[in-house]
Amino acid sequence: MNDHFQNSNNSLWQSDTFAAYVNKYGSPEEAAKKVLKNPERILFPMKEDIGNLKFKKVANLMGSVGQKAVALSLLGADVTVFDLSNSHKIYAQALAAACGTSIHYEVGNVLDINQAIYGDYFEIAIAEMGIVHYFTDLDVFFRSVYEILRRDGVFILRDFHPVSTKLISSRGSTAKVRKHKVTGDYFSKELVEQEVAFSKYSENTVEEKVMLRKWTLGEIVTSLANTGFIIEKLREEPNYSSESFDAGIPKTFTVKCRK
Repeated sequence: MNDHFQNSNNSLWQSDTFAAYVNKYGSPEEAAKKVLKNPERILFPMKEDIGNLKFKKVANLMGSVGQKAVALSLLGADVTVFDLSNSHKIYAQALAAACGTSIHYEVGNVLDINQAIYGDYFEIAIAEMGIVHYFTDLDVFFRSVYEILRRDGVFILRDFHPVSTKLISSRGSTAKVRKHKVTGDYFSKELVEQEVAFSKYSENTVEEKVMLRKWTLGEIVTSLANTGFIIEKLREEPNYSSESFDAGIPKTFTVKCRK
């Protein structure tokens, strides 16, 4: 990963985002009610790929404020989150406590996981939603995942579909006036500047930007294969919400692969 862009992106994710996530999700106690109501729903649609979680050691990579990690823990997994932000850790551990469970949380760069502790350690690794575009070298990221998995361990990657992030732009606030246009270059390799994900929930008036590399689906799958993963499943997914104006457009994808 390019050091300049890695350091720039990392510094933003280590900023104080706790208040922004309270604005987005509510307090940890409020958010806990949703997780406790249906932890399997929190993991949709990955749960069918994950299978039985009882006593499984699971790595939640760039796990943010912990909704997925806490849901995994409630279903019986021994979960470790790896993420850059200490503010995320504080929220996630408060969420776990409010749900009556616990998670491990390692703050640091996911590319620098301590292999003396976590090498060949996990049976399952998960990276979910808005992850891959932060890396300018996917092989390095996927190698770090490969190294923490046991032999026959499973890696599940779910993220936004490149057709929706690279190719199609949408305008209009309702289904009746929503318009889709092919405005992007699907094969572009340029870095794109974009606001950080939490910015609209932050009270910080300073504009915060990160540099993203938007990968094609072929580049992602090829990098996984180059790393040594065996690809078991690639599922391209529609918009699971009720927004019918997105019907027929792939919105997300899930890759299940094995070491």
